[in-house]
Amino acid sequence: LSEKIVTMTRLEYVTALHIIFVVSWFAGLFYLPRLFIYHVEALNKPEPDRSILANQFKIMQRKLWFIITWPAALLTVVFGVWRITFNTEYYLSSPWFLLKLGFVVLLLAYHFTLGSIFRQLQQGTSKWTSIKLRLLNEVATVLLFAIVFVVELKDTLSWIWGVVGIFLVAGSLTVAVMLYKKRRARAESGRLKA
Repeated sequence: LSEKIVTMTRLEYVTALHIIFVVSWFAGLFYLPRLFIYHVEALNKPEPDRSILANQFKIMQRKLWFIITWPAALLTVVFGVWRITFNTEYYLSSPWFLLKLGFVVLLLAYHFTLGSIFRQLQQGTSKWTSIKLRLLNEVATVLLFAIVFVVELKDTLSWIWGVVGIFLVAGSLTVAVMLYKKRRARAESGRLKA
């Protein structure tokens, strides 16, 4: 009985640490693209504003990437894998868990995409426009919704509707970004005429 209690206590600590690092990782994944957007927009400003802002954004991005986002991603994976070891057979045979792993793989791909953009911006270039970055910024939100719904609804059929809801959220966010782009273009056009 005491061995079972020790195992459960260890599982609870590992789970708590996994959740803490997931939250920290998402903090980085939410904020970093915002910094990218501001950085790309700063590259279109005249000097000396361009250099001053770009240098400041580079510093902020480096600190966020190397001090928060990367360590939190690594520790999320470490504690997630550790958590699986408590009941490997159950997790790897559960459809909901395999779906969650699929979303986590997408999240890691998103993380590495941000890393690529980070390296570009550190060199003073970007292949991304601010609007494309605004759309990319919503990927973390969609994946967070998907992962939480799948984990919380587990083996019920409801998670299927949750995943459908995720795609509706993604579509809504895309429409919102496009409407923002149109509104911003009209405001910019109005300023140029004035």
